[in-house]
Amino acid sequence: MSVQLTSPGPTLGVVGGGQLGRMLGEAAGPLGVEVVVLDPTPDCPAAPVVTDQIVGGFDDPEGLRELADRADVLTFEIELADPELLETVNEETSVPVEPSPATLRTIQDKLVQKRTLAEAGIPVPDFRAVDTPEDLRAAGEEFGWPVMLKARRGGYDGRGNVAVDGPEDADDAMAAIGGDAMVETFVPFDRELSVIGVKGEDTTDAFPVTETIHEQEILRETVSPPRIGPETTADRSEIEARAYEVASDVLARMEGRGVYGIELFEIDGRILLNEIAPRPHNSGHWTIEGAVTSQFEQHVRAVMGWPLGSTERRCPTVTSNVLGNVSEPQPAELTGVETVLDEPGASLHWYGKREVRPLRKMGHVTTVGDDPDALLEHTRDVRAAVSFDTDRT
Repeated sequence: MSVQLTSPGPTLGVVGGGQLGRMLGEAAGPLGVEVVVLDPTPDCPAAPVVTDQIVGGFDDPEGLRELADRADVLTFEIELADPELLETVNEETSVPVEPSPATLRTIQDKLVQKRTLAEAGIPVPDFRAVDTPEDLRAAGEEFGWPVMLKARRGGYDGRGNVAVDGPEDADDAMAAIGGDAMVETFVPFDRELSVIGVKGEDTTDAFPVTETIHEQEILRETVSPPRIGPETTADRSEIEARAYEVASDVLARMEGRGVYGIELFEIDGRILLNEIAPRPHNSGHWTIEGAVTSQFEQHVRAVMGWPLGSTERRCPTVTSNVLGNVSEPQPAELTGVETVLDEPGASLHWYGKREVRPLRKMGHVTTVGDDPDALLEHTRDVRAAVSFDTDRT
């Protein structure tokens, strides 16, 4: 296809102006693409690096119509966007929405997501809807305890997920979810993996398989390529081939251009799908330093209908999230930054959030090197140098 640039260039409208919107803006600039975001937080994290911010809710009709009036293409960096409103604005303005609102609608409800994928033959953990503690106890008897209870909508970074050890915990677990829920069999995985897939105008592609390390249901680190431990009988190439096969099947079911975060479980070489995000994903942040094209540049290229970039990994890369190590919300002041800046091969990404909260994602540190195992330990040491604890010496 033919791509022409002018100044000012084409405009991408993004619903959401958090750290993903910020990094989309950073990637779009060199391509000559203007970015305008819609976000309810004044001076949101994306604001310093994008062309403009419209202050409004993710489901604000007036704000979204203004965004569409100023954009050539609309996309979203948060699943709280309203698919019905996006469809309406698309019909009214003919401004494309990528990925499709239909995809967003499927992904927003974890039960609908799982049913759609299971019906397509994609391997997923056993699951079922639950509405009451009695339903949950029945599921536990069917699947075996423990089980994983999930809010059908709105959960992220561990919120909306509750591990349930036995029937005596069912009442408290359902109360903690506080709404529509689903339950999955507990997966005794060897490791968690991620594939960042991408759908372009007429092609699909995927970045190299990456290992993801979680604690308290929150992503802490990514390792690319994955470490393959002695408990795994399959070799890395077999595991990666199976992961790519599942990711390819997932992409075939998704409507619309863009980047998709595809989270997977690996169990002795077998692959199960965990969840999908129809947007750039935390598990793909390593691509900024570690791949020829970052996931953010790739998303911009894809939604604009432009040729995709190379997904090749440059070298082993590890990313560690900088989370809020505080007990109460407080103004964000990160100390020890000079240690990261002084470290060869290390990069710091600051998300620009004004307030730090317990376990809130505030930034990430990435290092590049040769050996994934050694690089992970090194990255942990580098990451440990920064803190929000101003009393630390």
